[in-house]
Order: sequence, then C-alpha cells, then structure tokens
Amino acid sequence: MTAQSISIIGAGNLAWHLAPALDNMGYIVKEVYSRNPLHAKALTARLYQAEVKATLDFSTSSSHIFIIAVSDDAIRSIAQEIILPNDAILAHTSGSQPLSLLGYAATPHIGVIYPLQTFSKQKKVDFSTIPFFIESDTPEAEKYLTRMASSISNEVHRIGSTERKALHVAAVFASNFTNHMLSISKELLEENSMNFDLLKPLITETLNKALTIGPEEAQTGPAIRGDIEILDKHHEFLQNDESVATLYKLISQHIIDRYDKG
Repeated sequence: MTAQSISIIGAGNLAWHLAPALDNMGYIVKEVYSRNPLHAKALTARLYQAEVKATLDFSTSSSHIFIIAVSDDAIRSIAQEIILPNDAILAHTSGSQPLSLLGYAATPHIGVIYPLQTFSKQKKVDFSTIPFFIESDTPEAEKYLTRMASSISNEVHRIGSTERKALHVAAVFASNFTNHMLSISKELLEENSMNFDLLKPLITETLNKALTIGPEEAQTGPAIRGDIEILDKHHEFLQNDESVATLYKLISQHIIDRYDKG
C-alpha cells in the first residue's frame, strides 16, 4: 500500500478536475470507479496511469486514500458496498452530508475533504484559490487529508459537521440561488427581445460591491427603499409567470423586513 496512491469513486464534475490536479502534484491516481464505465474511462484518459475499476471491491488495491466524489444521495450506498484494504482512508467530498455516513465502511479512518466551489467539466479550475474544509474521525485521516488538500490549495481549514452544513447552506444562497436569479433575468430579457449582455456590467458591479463593502451595505433597489408603487408595478408586470411573480414578492418582502428601520 502506497500513501501517495489514490482511488476515485465517481467521475462527475468534481472528480473531473480533482483527480488530474492531485495527479499533477504527485498523488498517483490508480483507479477510477463510476456507475457508468464510459465516464470512468473518459476520466482515466486525463490521468497518467489510472485504470477503470469495474466494481467497488478495492480489497487488493494498492491505494491508501479513497475519495468518494459522487452525488449526495449515492454516498451511503457506496459506503455500504465498498470493500477496502486494511488501514485505508475513506473520504467523501460533500458539503452537506455528515461524516457518519461513512461509518458503514470497514475502516476507522473516515473523513471529509470539501472544496468550497462550483464545478463544471467545461470550465477550468484553479484549485490554489479554492478553500478546502477537512473533517475526520482519526488523527491519521486528518493528517493525510490535510496534506493532500494542502498540495493543491493555499487555504485548508479544519471544520465540524454543523459548521460545514452552515457553510454549504450559505454557499447555496450565494452561488446556486444567485445563478438561478440570473437565469430568470436572462429569460425576462429574452422574452422582451433583449440581450443578457446588457446586465453584465450591473452584475459585475453588484458582486464587486458586495465583496468590497459587504452585501448588507451594498443592498439597493425599491424594496430597501420601501417603494411600494414600483414593487406593485413590477409584480403586475410578472403576472404572466405566477411562480416568478410570487418569488419576486417573497424576496422583496424579505428585504423590506430585514431593513425596516421602523
């Protein structure tokens, strides 16, 4: 068993970037398992010497660290099915799932290695700027996972399950929900024969301002001003899409309640 050898379970967006990044830093990725062998094969083509693993039986593997990089709802079943060599370290990469899910696996050395970033296969990633958060059940797991994360990232933190869940929920608001709002904005413009590019300077300035002075100080708009007339006109404009109109009303009311100086 080689401490620098890794096996990856999963071949999705995160694994697509994480496996080559570790490979390039001297961590030999030996095996890739995916429920879809074609996805595993595509990922191994990006690596130096990895092979496609057909099953979750890693009992004869020479790897020391096994990283589960799959959707949250698949972690439990993998932890139940995976067969590991002695003294293996098993970690998942989820921001929301508890460390205890890995308790089904036959190893005491379990952990979480959570990169706080959104990943897409077509978008290049610079791991050096991405914060990693480590949780573990044993000193050995913490040591190896921290060392591994530190090889590709300049920011590595120890974290507990409750803090990690709070971090993940905050990330959903900051990233997923924000992107969904941008998607709605794009649709509204396209429905009115306008280009999404018109909003790009505003989006850039909004994010820059929030990061510079803080989002609570950067908030502007009719809701924080309490401009009910404008809010009503906007709500009326959106009546053709009841779900978006409701969303507009709920968010506006939340801003009004948050900043009410009354």
